[in-house]
Amino acid sequence: MRAKSEPAAPPPSSSSGGVSSVATLDPIFHLLRVLPFSFLRPPRLRLKLPSLTLPSPNAVFALVLLTYFMVVSGIVYDIIVEPPGIGSLQDPYTGAVRPVVFMSGRVNGQYIIEGLSSGFMFIVGGIGIILLDLALDRNRAKSVKVSYASAGVSSVVIAYVMSMLFIRIKIPAYLR
Repeated sequence: MRAKSEPAAPPPSSSSGGVSSVATLDPIFHLLRVLPFSFLRPPRLRLKLPSLTLPSPNAVFALVLLTYFMVVSGIVYDIIVEPPGIGSLQDPYTGAVRPVVFMSGRVNGQYIIEGLSSGFMFIVGGIGIILLDLALDRNRAKSVKVSYASAGVSSVVIAYVMSMLFIRIKIPAYLR
């Protein structure tokens, strides 16, 4: 430690001559750097950071459910391939053209309505499983638990039966 009467040691310089870096600057650059701040002061800004609130659990659930619906409906396939909404088939006997919702015989292809209806059945089945889980809550009244359980079982059964029907329409010889 130095005594109070001793002068402070100059800071070490990176240049070999020991000249400070301020003295080696260009005089015009020095004027441009110092002159404006001799009469101008930067303002004192009192900015507040925006506060972001977390979304509610129901909003997150709805977003996840919507994302799941879009993914299982084949939205990526629909965007890339751009299939028609529904197809059409000509009746060989009458010659009349009738609409077709399922692209029969093609496992790797689908119409837009086919994907949306299959995705909706998957959502119905998933909501049925959620309702079955809610029916197990011990803090609910028995009538509410019975309602949740019956709605959950019926949703799962309807989703399964309709999905199997969709598969049998899509692939006629499946599991026969």
